Amino acid sequence: MSAHAAPTKRLTLRDLDVKKHAREPIVMVTAYDFPSAQIVEDAGVDMVLVGDSAAMTVLGYDSTVPVTTDEMLMVTKAVRRGLTTPLLVGDLPFGSYEASDEIAVATAQRFVKEAGVDLVKIERGGATVDRARALVNAGIPVVGHVGLTPQTATSLGGYRAQGRTADAALTVIDDALALQDAGVSLIVIEAVPSEVTAALAPLLRIPLI
Repeated sequence: MSAHAAPTKRLTLRDLDVKKHAREPIVMVTAYDFPSAQIVEDAGVDMVLVGDSAAMTVLGYDSTVPVTTDEMLMVTKAVRRGLTTPLLVGDLPFGSYEASDEIAVATAQRFVKEAGVDLVKIERGGATVDRARALVNAGIPVVGHVGLTPQTATSLGGYRAQGRTADAALTVIDDALALQDAGVSLIVIEAVPSEVTAALAPLLRIPLI
């Protein structure tokens, strides 16, 4: 065996697209620090999300709302240092992208330049669709997030499953399709009935996590 190991191939969005169309599972996990990043790197996952849930799991806040952009950049940079192969997704925290397209692009650019993320994640449909489109137009790949969106859990009635009525299910599906039309690279769907996910999946050209 050669003393020099072949360089590890870094995954791309094209690799995810190939997996989706080959009906192969795409593995995405959350990490918040350098040691956990090394563990998931060794496990061979496809994507790593640095979620704003770090606010609660690492930083001791009682929700995701208080965490700042600088705090999220700190944990994201730590995860980046532990990864070689998986795609890295940085969660834009509450208040860092909603106000305007310009603010959203500026925040996302920090995550790309300072933390080395491959994609950024933003929550909800509605006005967030415009933010997603602006980010994509600025050359920044985006992950959309529908269903239970923790940044707005209070307005959703707390950390509860979403899409449990016909109207609510249609809202989740419509939000996901609008984000797809805006050019996002994949969709995360959280805490919805399995029937909603089953109805949405065939409508998407992009991966659904």
